[in-house]
Amino acid sequence: MPERLCLFQGQSYHKLKQACLRRGVLFQDPCFPPSVQSLFYKRPLPPGITWRRPRELCKDPRLFVDGISTRDLHQGSLGNCWMVAATSCLATEPTLWKKVIPDHVEQEWNPKRPDLYAGIFHFRFWRLGCWTDVVVDDRLPVSEDGTLLFCRSATPREFWSALLEKAYAKLNGCYEALEGGNTAEALVDFTGGVSEPLSLDREALTQHPDQRRALFQTLARAHSRRALITCSIRPEEGERIESVLDCGLVRGHAYGVTAVRKVRVGEHLLGVCGTSRLCMVRMRNPWGTADWTGAFSQGSPQWQQLNRTERERMGLITRDVGEFWMEFEDFCRYFTDMVVCRLVERSLFWPRSHWREARCSGEWTQGPVEPWPGATISPSTKTPPARGIHVGQPGLAQRGDRKEERLGERQRDLRAHRERTKEREKQKTGLAKGGEAIKKKTEARIERSGDGLMNGGWEREMDKRSRCGGCINHRDTFLNNPQFMFEVQGEGEEVLICLQQEDRRIRRREGGGENLPIGFEVLRMEVNRTCRVQCVSEQAASSVYMDSRSVALRVTLGPGRYALLPTTFQPGNTGRFLLRLFSHSHIGLRELKEELPVPALWQCCLPQPVVVTTVHLRRASGLSRPKQRAPDVYAVIRCEDDNIKTRVFTEDGNPEFNTKAIIYRRYPDTHIHIELWSRGLLWDTYLGAARLQTGDNERGRNRVIDLKGGQSGGCIYVETSSSQCLTEL
Repeated sequence: MPERLCLFQGQSYHKLKQACLRRGVLFQDPCFPPSVQSLFYKRPLPPGITWRRPRELCKDPRLFVDGISTRDLHQGSLGNCWMVAATSCLATEPTLWKKVIPDHVEQEWNPKRPDLYAGIFHFRFWRLGCWTDVVVDDRLPVSEDGTLLFCRSATPREFWSALLEKAYAKLNGCYEALEGGNTAEALVDFTGGVSEPLSLDREALTQHPDQRRALFQTLARAHSRRALITCSIRPEEGERIESVLDCGLVRGHAYGVTAVRKVRVGEHLLGVCGTSRLCMVRMRNPWGTADWTGAFSQGSPQWQQLNRTERERMGLITRDVGEFWMEFEDFCRYFTDMVVCRLVERSLFWPRSHWREARCSGEWTQGPVEPWPGATISPSTKTPPARGIHVGQPGLAQRGDRKEERLGERQRDLRAHRERTKEREKQKTGLAKGGEAIKKKTEARIERSGDGLMNGGWEREMDKRSRCGGCINHRDTFLNNPQFMFEVQGEGEEVLICLQQEDRRIRRREGGGENLPIGFEVLRMEVNRTCRVQCVSEQAASSVYMDSRSVALRVTLGPGRYALLPTTFQPGNTGRFLLRLFSHSHIGLRELKEELPVPALWQCCLPQPVVVTTVHLRRASGLSRPKQRAPDVYAVIRCEDDNIKTRVFTEDGNPEFNTKAIIYRRYPDTHIHIELWSRGLLWDTYLGAARLQTGDNERGRNRVIDLKGGQSGGCIYVETSSSQCLTEL
């Protein structure tokens, strides 16, 4: 399935190259010129820096020399080990680096046809759901001693790593913008996969072999499925980043895991390792140096137990000075953080073992800033128009007309609601003295609600229409965030949720560029809800909040309908995001935009709903008779035009339905019926029903009701809530 492609800054590689070939000139990128702005925004410029093309650095430059490998990457004088470590993982998978370096054969230097070289290259990076094509020229920054200033290959005439780094720097604003980062970010940019950060409990892993063995199996399985893995040692409080441990490992430095092996060793090694099956991992240091001095380091006595032929047969030879092997027990003793980037296959034919992906884009935005029609705004409180709306723009008159219509509808609804309340109070109290007090209280409340909409209530309405409400700690605004709905069909479905925000690194030059702390909440909602959630009821899952580009959570959910709310930690923060869900079955992810359900066309002539009721069918009991097989039970909740059916509970005389339904009622006096049925081969058997009558305003009323009219006894346990405010439940 082809991925969508975006051109960064509108530059088309093929068009630019053809233009340069026609004119017989080498490409010079006007969007990323050889200047200090392309290098740094804060750091001082080192003396003697020049920009040179590869032909000025060697006689026979190549994009690749003997293919591509992890030894082609050596970090230069830039603190971007996170990006170099991710690139070293990328180099191990041809199907991945060929996406990042497209047309690699056509981009290669051809010594027989120098006239086809135009000094232009392009690379692709995955950003917010699409591959972004970035064009660069071949002018590279060179230090005073004539070597490449930043990333370079061990082979002086190989330039793919330096050009890739330049394209990534252009995408992020400049080279200095790559200083400091998270390997999870780069892995996602290079693969379009999902990065899962893992925090390693060194003490538990060291003391408990079972936990260590389970982690190794997880790593081996992920690596066999082409997942990319990096790790690092988190500095403790007071420890310096990039300080060196006694074993040679570096704190705060990103390493790539390039192999995971379980090795069978000889009997003479058992006294050293204590096992005939040795778990080992191969690491790579982006600096191009292997400083690990522990067991199985370069030249350590442990290697003498295995001859070179045996090591080659088991794939234990290190051909790069930046690579080293270590026992997995030592790995768990030192490393504290790990990132596993799992790849996502997008094809028309999905094996059941693969994840299915569903994605939606969204945005945290401020609410509208327009006043009510006819209202005046003082100069001190006037705010600029919302983005994308300009003064004098055609179509604003129609928008004002629609707002007047909505205002008129709201006023009519208030008057109708006021009249209904008056009539209800008259019927209940007969205008007695006590009833008069209730009547006055009710009318005062209605008047206050109406005045609140007309006098100063626009701010509250505006806040409600914003989509940046912050995390669940901010209860008043949390539900104002974007809401998405998905549905789980199977029992115990595993779902991987990934929230990714737009990259802000390009704003570092202006003093910004910090990631927003983001996360998400998963709420269980009614099985028939189709509009936005109005109150927080049952939390099904919750992620951590991190100032990271992406936050992921793997969770197991039961069957039902769920609302997913991606949020920033603080309300009022704005930005774009991408929401991705992975599961083994179809879950139907979509955004919820309407505050109330949209009525069907045939319902336009019916009265509008006046009461909203939620029915929580918790369970039933006593449906099976002694010494008889329990029936296959399901329930149907009926009210007006709504018929909500639960799933079937197999051979269960006491089914735990735990099913919620929401009903928008036009006729509040109509009863709610809950029917229980037994599924059969030819026809279903009616077990009995319960009839509910709810008040116009009630909160969490629990009932136990006997079933009547069917072939079974028993009872149901149900909870109901009702409100005259249709957006309250």
